[in-house]
Amino acid sequence: MKRILVTGGSGFIGSALVQALVRDGNRVRVLDDNSRGAPRRLKTVEKDIEFIAGDIRDAKAVEAAVRGMDEVHHLAYVNGTEFFYSAPELVLDVGVKGMLNVVDACRNANVRSLVLASSSEVYQTPPKTPTDESAPLIVPDPTNARYSYGGGKIISELIAINYGRKFFDRVLIFRPHNVYGPDMGWEHVIPQFARRLKKAAAQQPGGPLPFEIQGDGRQTRSFCHVDDLVRGVMAMRAKGEHLGIYHVGTTEEISIAELARRVAAHVKREIALKFSPAPAGGTSRRCPDITKLSKLGYAPQVPLATGLPPTVDWYWANESLAPPA
Repeated sequence: MKRILVTGGSGFIGSALVQALVRDGNRVRVLDDNSRGAPRRLKTVEKDIEFIAGDIRDAKAVEAAVRGMDEVHHLAYVNGTEFFYSAPELVLDVGVKGMLNVVDACRNANVRSLVLASSSEVYQTPPKTPTDESAPLIVPDPTNARYSYGGGKIISELIAINYGRKFFDRVLIFRPHNVYGPDMGWEHVIPQFARRLKKAAAQQPGGPLPFEIQGDGRQTRSFCHVDDLVRGVMAMRAKGEHLGIYHVGTTEEISIAELARRVAAHVKREIALKFSPAPAGGTSRRCPDITKLSKLGYAPQVPLATGLPPTVDWYWANESLAPPA
């Protein structure tokens, strides 16, 4: 049993990780200001954890949260593509200040084990696909607000690795790839498709539904169910090497057009796709090479055909929780 702090622990991935750590017999503390997280995600373990309300940018709050811990999992960040474009300064403020606050607090409290959540966005458009951990990390255009997210994650990785060499016994970095599942937030492609399709179906009871997507629909992604993401992180935590970086995801690749069709098929409707210009900065294809993590025992268990329907159902059933448009 270890005493573990999870920053961003009421977020989508953070809360799933908290539940897994609790099931594994650990004493878990969560630091979150719930600006992006939600206490409901921790309902099943609320009696088993300690929750501290605080901003990751507040150095004193982070120091207090880290004190007495054996291990820190740092997930606090601002995600969601909408925010990359609308609030890039906030993304960087939370990302960079938060990372520095975490490593400083760990040093002050002599906590020498750190797990960092990074992102596939650090390598943007990779030189090859499937993409392994050796892909170069780039910011193609610093004037594009989208790269506030990937840039902040690159800085976070650099801080974790270079502080890790001197001040930590074990630093592990995982890069999630398009993680999805019920209650994942509202600013991502699957919940957006689900909500738009529900509205379109209500407006047009019969016939193919007009459905607009950004780009030509041929862009691909490999969607990883949150349960598989947690399996990957736990495998890394158990057997990963110091300063190791691990891609977590699946190799099941799907086009965005096909994703839209699958969401529609879940309610037995057809769609007539319409295409619009894609925002600058996206990548046409993303699929991780998970060989490195697989050698630690990781194997995805939830195919998209299994994980997508209950995710869509959750968004249709809980639309009242969506933020105002």
